[in-house]
Amino acid sequence: MATDTADTDEFEAHRGLLTGVAYRMLGRVADAEDVVQEAWLRWSAHDTADVREPRAYLVRITTRLAVDRLRRASAHREAYVGSWLPEPVVTAYGPAVPDTAERAVLADSVSLAVLIVLESLSPLERAVFVLREAFGFPYAEIAAVLDRGEAAVRQLAGRARRHVEERRPRYDVDPGARRELTERFLAAAGGGDLEALLALLAPDVRLVSDGGGKAKAARRDIVGADKVGRFLVAIAAEAALYDLRVMEFNGAPALLALIGGRPDLILQLESREGRVETVHIVRNPDKLDGTEPGRLTV
Repeated sequence: MATDTADTDEFEAHRGLLTGVAYRMLGRVADAEDVVQEAWLRWSAHDTADVREPRAYLVRITTRLAVDRLRRASAHREAYVGSWLPEPVVTAYGPAVPDTAERAVLADSVSLAVLIVLESLSPLERAVFVLREAFGFPYAEIAAVLDRGEAAVRQLAGRARRHVEERRPRYDVDPGARRELTERFLAAAGGGDLEALLALLAPDVRLVSDGGGKAKAARRDIVGADKVGRFLVAIAAEAALYDLRVMEFNGAPALLALIGGRPDLILQLESREGRVETVHIVRNPDKLDGTEPGRLTV
């Protein structure tokens, strides 16, 4: 049984990688944690003396568990009430990821825009994309993880990459500019200044709200600057009830609104050329657990 300190330390050394893979695969904190916990149970029950590469072994277990869960989740997603958005998570990497290039890759691979596009991939395509694009795994290693030939994995990778590139929106990525825009947006909406808000919105701006049938949210996307602006001004009338904070979620600034110390919604803007193209609002209470810094490392 793999219950001694050395085996526990070995697993903990790779926990961040495993949770990062699982979250990008599943888009839910609870699901990612469940998968990593199951990977731990399998690791602890296994005789690790014959495991030559623990990292590869653990990634293989985690990825396969995530693929299985994705396949089972398809019917649940079809029955979901209203729009479905990934669960936001805090991603203040800090000194843990000092390299600017590595930080940019991690932030992009976990962005809401990318995670939404990944929902349209098959489970195997998503696994290949996550392992290759987010974590740089060699094709041969991915082939071993998925028990597929390397040529087949390369085909899956090419198909997934083309699909993502064709469908992912082109948004501004500079975090400083996005934070400034978020603060200007908050000031305009919170002050009920429709004219100032409209000046920040692209003409075809889209608002996507996820309440999951458990919290008040628009059941359908709202499209157009005037409609989106008026909707935001209306809900901003309740701003006095909230403790508002601008934090980093999924690699970009977002607005966290709390009531009585509990998260009520997360709002994140996607912009292009300084104007808001998409407003994502997550209100499903089941998706607000990832607001706790340090709970999940992705």
